Amino acid sequence: MSTAVPPRPSSTPGSRGPVEVGGSTPDRHAEGWWGDWRTLLYAALFGVLMGLIALAFIGPIGWAERQAEHLLTNRPAFLFVGVILLPAFGGLLCGLVRRMIPLDLKGHGVSAVLYAVARRRSRLPMRMAIRQWLAATFTIISGGSAGPEGPIVTIGSVIGSNVGRLARLDRDGVTSFLGAGAAGGIAAVFNAPITGVFFALEILLRDFSLRTFAPIVVAAVLSSAATQTILGTPRPIFGISEAVADSLRAQITIEGTPAFVLLGVVCGVVAVGFNRSLRIAEHLFEKIPGPVVLHPALGGLALGCLGAIYLGIASWIAPSEASVGLPVFMGNGYNAVERLLSPAAYSGATLSFMGLLLGWLLLKTLATSLTLGSGGSGGLFAPALLIGALTGGAFGMATNALGFMPSATPAHFALVGMGGALAGAMHAPLSGMLLVYELTGDYSVILPLMLTATIATIVSRSLQRESAYTGVLVEQGVKLGTRGDQSLLRRLTVRDVPLLPPIIVSPTETAERLLQIADRCDVGEFVVIGKDDRCVGLIGGRELRTALVNPEALQLLEVSEIMRPLAASVTLGDTLDVALDRFGTSDLSSLPVLDAKGLCQGLLTRERLMRRYQDEMEQDA
Repeated sequence: MSTAVPPRPSSTPGSRGPVEVGGSTPDRHAEGWWGDWRTLLYAALFGVLMGLIALAFIGPIGWAERQAEHLLTNRPAFLFVGVILLPAFGGLLCGLVRRMIPLDLKGHGVSAVLYAVARRRSRLPMRMAIRQWLAATFTIISGGSAGPEGPIVTIGSVIGSNVGRLARLDRDGVTSFLGAGAAGGIAAVFNAPITGVFFALEILLRDFSLRTFAPIVVAAVLSSAATQTILGTPRPIFGISEAVADSLRAQITIEGTPAFVLLGVVCGVVAVGFNRSLRIAEHLFEKIPGPVVLHPALGGLALGCLGAIYLGIASWIAPSEASVGLPVFMGNGYNAVERLLSPAAYSGATLSFMGLLLGWLLLKTLATSLTLGSGGSGGLFAPALLIGALTGGAFGMATNALGFMPSATPAHFALVGMGGALAGAMHAPLSGMLLVYELTGDYSVILPLMLTATIATIVSRSLQRESAYTGVLVEQGVKLGTRGDQSLLRRLTVRDVPLLPPIIVSPTETAERLLQIADRCDVGEFVVIGKDDRCVGLIGGRELRTALVNPEALQLLEVSEIMRPLAASVTLGDTLDVALDRFGTSDLSSLPVLDAKGLCQGLLTRERLMRRYQDEMEQDA
C-alpha cells in the first residue's frame, strides 16, 4: 500500500525495507532458504487455526439464526413484536460493545483493515478482533441485514497481523499474514480458497508478488481443508445445493453475449446505488444528536419497523407470505439466494413477481443501509449477493419476456448477477466471479461471470471512483495505492511531464547579475551554458546563499566560481523513478533535461513530476 506520495525507489523494487519488531531487525538474507520455508510453515499452521476460528465464529451465529427463525415461524403472535424489537436490541448490544472496546482506526471492518495496511504498517490491535466478533454476532443474530464474511475477514486480518509480529517477521511478512488471515476466513466460510486468495490480494493488499502470494495460498488451502475435515463435507457453510447447481449449467453463446453485457451494466448501476445508499445512511446517522452508542439501536428499530410494515402488507395481500418468518430483506439472506437460484421459483411467474423482486431489491438496499450505516457490524458479501440475485432474476424475467436467450432461465441470470453485483460493489472483478464459480463448482458459469463481473466493475468505477470499502477512507484523506504504484514511475518517462523553460546564464555573469535575475524571475535554479551551448553546471539555492555571504564582492564574483558541476541531470527517455532518485541525491528542486549532445531541453521540477504521477495514479486506481 502507498499513499499519494510515491516511495523513493530502492535497490530492491517494491521493498518496504526492514522493520524493527520487538527491538530487533530480522535479516531475511541471512536466513536464506530456511526463512522462506519457515514462513510457509507458519502459514500452514495459521491456516488450520483460521479454519477453527471461522467455525467457532459462524457456528453460534447459524445456530442462533435457526432458533430465532423457528420461534418466529411457529409462534406468529411473537412475529411482529420480535421483528420490531430484536434488531433494536441487537443494535443496542452492538453499540455497547463498540463503546466498551474503542478503536482509533479510521473506518470499520474491512475499511479499518485497509487503513491499517496503508497507515499503520499493517498493525492491528487484538481488541479489534474481539470487538468485531461480539458486535457482528449481536447484529446478525438479531436480524440485521449483514453477513458474517466481512467480520471473519477482519478477525482473520487482526489475528494474522499479530501472529506475524509474534513470529518476528518484517513488515512485508506481517502484511502477508494479515492477508493470509483474511483469505483463510473466506476460504473457511465459503469453501472458496481461490476467492479468499484473490480477495486478499485484490482488495486488501493490492499486491500480487510471489512473496505475498505464497503464504496466503498456503493459509487459504489449509483453512478450507480444516473446515471440510471437521464438517465431513466439501460443501461450504453457506452455499447452494448440488441440485440447484446442476440445474444452472449452461454455455454462453455469441447470441447470448449482449444479454450478459447488459446485465453487467445493470449490476454496475445497482452496485453504485447500493454503495451510495450506505454512505448516505452513515452521514445521516452521524448528524443525529444524542449518544453515538444508541445509533445502531435506532438503525435496528427503523429496520424492525420496516419489517413489521412489510409483514403487515404481506399478510393482507398474501396471508401465506406472513408465515415464513423474517422478511426476505432481514438477516443474511442466504436462504433467499438459494430460492432465487432454483429454476422452479420462476415457474409460471408473472410480471408481478418481477415487480416483487425489484421491491425486495430496494428493501434490501435500504435494510443494509440502516443496519451498517447506523453503526451495526457485519459484512457486505451477503447483502451484495442477494441484491445481485434479485437483480439477475428480474433481469432474466425481462429477457425471457422479450424473447432473448429462451434456453436460459432467470435463475441463470440470478447466479451471474450475484458475481456482477459483488464485483461492482467492491470494485473487484476477480473476487466476484471466482466466489460464484466456487459456490457452484461448475466451470460452465465462468464465461458469463467473467463478462458480467468485468462490465459491472467498469460501469461502477465510471460512475463512482471509490468502492464500498474505500469511500470512507478517501473522505478522510487516505488514498490507497499498490506496490504497482512504483511501476507507474517506471512506466512514465521525463517526456511525459511538462517541462519548465530554463533560465540560462553564462559562466562569466557576475553574482550580482545572478541575484537580480533571481529576484525578478523568482526561480530556484539556473542552468549554466558554456560557449558550445552545452550545459556545464547549475546554480541552486546553496550557491546563491554562498554569494550572499560576501555582498561587497558580488560585482567581482563570477558564476563560474560558485556554480556546482553538472552531477545531476536527466534525459527525455529516463523513467520517472530514475528522476526521483536523482532528486533524492541532490538538494535541487529542478533538474536540467539534456539531449544526447548535452543541450538543455528544459527543467524537470519535483512539483510537476509529482503532479504527473498523481494524475496517472488517479487514472490507474
